[in-house]
Amino acid sequence: MIVLALSLAATSVSFMQTLVVPIQNHLPQLLDSTRSATAWVLTVSLVAAAVTTPISGRLADLWGKRRVLLALVVLLILGSLIAALASGLWWLLLGRALQGVSMGVIAVGISILGDLPDRRLSVTGIAFVSASLGFGGALGLPLAAWIVQVGDWKALFWSTVGLGVANLLVVWFTVPRSPGTGRRVDLLGAAGLGVGLSGILIAVSQGPLWGWTSPLTLGVVGGGVLVLAGWVLFELRLDEPIVDLRQFSRRPVLFTNLGAVALGFSFFVMEVAYLQILELPAHTEAGLGLTMFEASMALVPPSLAMMAAAPVGARITNRYGARVSTCAGALVGAAGYGLVLLWHDEVWHFILAGTVSCVGVTVAYAAIPTLIMAEVPREATGSAVGVNALMRSVGTSSGATVTGMVLASRVVIADGAEVPVLSAFLTTFTAGAVAALACVVLVWLARGSGRGMPAAV
Repeated sequence: MIVLALSLAATSVSFMQTLVVPIQNHLPQLLDSTRSATAWVLTVSLVAAAVTTPISGRLADLWGKRRVLLALVVLLILGSLIAALASGLWWLLLGRALQGVSMGVIAVGISILGDLPDRRLSVTGIAFVSASLGFGGALGLPLAAWIVQVGDWKALFWSTVGLGVANLLVVWFTVPRSPGTGRRVDLLGAAGLGVGLSGILIAVSQGPLWGWTSPLTLGVVGGGVLVLAGWVLFELRLDEPIVDLRQFSRRPVLFTNLGAVALGFSFFVMEVAYLQILELPAHTEAGLGLTMFEASMALVPPSLAMMAAAPVGARITNRYGARVSTCAGALVGAAGYGLVLLWHDEVWHFILAGTVSCVGVTVAYAAIPTLIMAEVPREATGSAVGVNALMRSVGTSSGATVTGMVLASRVVIADGAEVPVLSAFLTTFTAGAVAALACVVLVWLARGSGRGMPAAV
């Protein structure tokens, strides 16, 4: 029941993240605002999730994981209510920011599963929750497109209100209480981490709109880097920092987290590029001419394969160890890109390649938290998984940005609009494969002592 409850919660917050993608192009008219302003409806939740997830993980260690998990679900409900009732852009942004904070549910849920005494159940649960991240996001696209087609766009947010209430009840009755360490919270460190990461992530996400060499982009990213540099010096002087940098600078943890960045990059290249090539007009060099709903439906088989692959990944981890399953999964993910580099002329080519890649990514994602938790003390697992989730977010943000830059750099004019050429898509697919292979190398080199939770690594 605990595994089912946490998988439902993870699927719900992942669904929330992609909720506004089908209406992104219509938001300027719906909100009577500019396109650059409404772009923040998606960006603000991504930034809020990345910034607050490691903080949520640390608070779970300090205050108790069940308590923090319930608080995050309440924020999902509150954010969804504000977004559903919003009469203007600023209220919608506030609601989306609170929804983004709730993404910490995944990291806290994984750390709860890491505490289960039954190791096999623990690894299986972590596999399902990790798979839910991709499953919920991919499934959310066609569901959101269908909701918009049959009803008012605010129904998107009312749906997450209902999911949030269901999650609150299920978590309340199934997840046991867990004690925290009772230590003080490093509020200044949390603020510094939030400000520094926000600067960098906002610059990365808004760079295509602002211009990569514009004073605004350079100023925001430079400010973020300076704040983070000061934050590192401050955290190293504390006995109880918000993030224990000494722990995370150790080779096993550092290399595994870098592998998570590479894997996140690889996964999101597929998410961004496949949708675009499926939706481009059929008379263009690369396009297959599907509608948004049809293209979203083409991603459903890969998302279903992710859930089917979760128990398989757990079995591989239990039998051969988390390092082997991570590297094997990343290799399969790279093989999916190999398929699409060879065959990219039909819709089923992308369904097949996406399914192969998603199976591989799921197996790897399922094992990485086990590797991380094997290298840190049990009382620090929430913080460790939170930082790992941040690294994955850095990878996905970078993957989306680099993919967008590559596709925008090689275009032709079709029907009065700029359309990426086929070679640009092939370059992004190659980058996705290289990133997956980089994950294999990094994780294989991240040999550790396994001095945290018991796990075969």
